[in-house]
Amino acid sequence: MSVFSPNQVFLNYRGEELRSSFVSHLIDAFERNEVNFFVDKHELRGKDLKNLFVRIQESRIALAIFSTRYAESPWCMDELVTMKKLADQGKLIVIPIFYNVEPEDVKKQTGEFGDRFWTLAKCSTGDQIKKRKEALDCISDKMGLSLGEKSSEADFVKKIVKEIQKVTEAIGKEEEKHFRKEKEKAWGLPLPIRSRI
Repeated sequence: MSVFSPNQVFLNYRGEELRSSFVSHLIDAFERNEVNFFVDKHELRGKDLKNLFVRIQESRIALAIFSTRYAESPWCMDELVTMKKLADQGKLIVIPIFYNVEPEDVKKQTGEFGDRFWTLAKCSTGDQIKKRKEALDCISDKMGLSLGEKSSEADFVKKIVKEIQKVTEAIGKEEEKHFRKEKEKAWGLPLPIRSRI
């Protein structure tokens, strides 16, 4: 059996917009399906907000839940920059979730999403803007999931849970393979393959 961090899936989202609606349904589905996840409401009050960046590093998977108000949050954007950096290093799998927002608007910072991004950019440094644009471009280019205006949220949540379970299983297989290679290297002998019954 593979060993995972207890904070396996990190949820990155605009809390003010989604915490009491979509994200609460997603959390409920994760709990019912025993998906390990971390969400900021589980962080102890009084802790430094920078602790959230540690939680990202401890995670194996992150969901970047893009919504119309996502880009107005410097915290969301800075978490995304950290997620991109870890994804580039092969330490984190980031799955974009497009919640009533077009992937193209996220990628190119256009539409209502873009308006919010450029409003935040007015009080950001050139370096922050550059890194945030790169993160949006990179993450929105990954295979993700989209919820349109006429889609069922309940079905969308089920779809996300299934995708997380698939990715988790793939990570487990990859870790088992890596563990096997390390043991074989250490012992100098091939290990017998365990049969699964």
